[in-house]
Amino acid sequence: MDGNVCKLREICDLADEYNALTLIDECHATGFFGKTGRGTEEFLDQCGRVTVINSTLGKALGGAAGGYTTGPQELVTLLRQKSRPYLFSNALPPPVVGAAIKVFQLLMNESSYANIVYENTTKFRTEMTKAGFTVAGSPEHPICPVMLGDEKLAHTFADRMLDEGIYVIGFSFPVVPMNKARIRVQISACHSTQDIDRAISAFVKIGRELNVIQ
Repeated sequence: MDGNVCKLREICDLADEYNALTLIDECHATGFFGKTGRGTEEFLDQCGRVTVINSTLGKALGGAAGGYTTGPQELVTLLRQKSRPYLFSNALPPPVVGAAIKVFQLLMNESSYANIVYENTTKFRTEMTKAGFTVAGSPEHPICPVMLGDEKLAHTFADRMLDEGIYVIGFSFPVVPMNKARIRVQISACHSTQDIDRAISAFVKIGRELNVIQ
């Protein structure tokens, strides 16, 4: 939600020390985070240290539904036999499966998509910060929460952005803590440099009109 990155190295060190298993949810990392889009493990150079990874096919991978769990074969077999969401859900539609397979193939063979996301993210966060906005989260994460605090202001700001042709979402309580309302911007490899510039210009224009920045 905040674009934060967990202290995975320290978590894995503790797991090693106490002979524990590690599990991470990579729904906001798979496909775009790390040099080749392999997620938090790759970004923090901890590949192979996490026991179980849960993630989704419905966000950066472009699918409309579905997700997956990776881990030891024994665990995967147990989940297939005992996991109620798996047992009592319908199979994924073939087009979704086909699209997900294709995206994984693209990521395995081409790292440019993750590189574009990183470049776009760096540009957006840097220019927004220079303009006077507070952008929360890790500097490298493409989920960019533009912090506003006031709930009404966040939704008014988002509405005004839509008038400028920029679709962003205002988040407020109870989705986020009280007085932590924000506009969450999600940077994509599909965004061109011109798209990023246009979004920043709209933020600056409306930010000044609403007295968020000077």
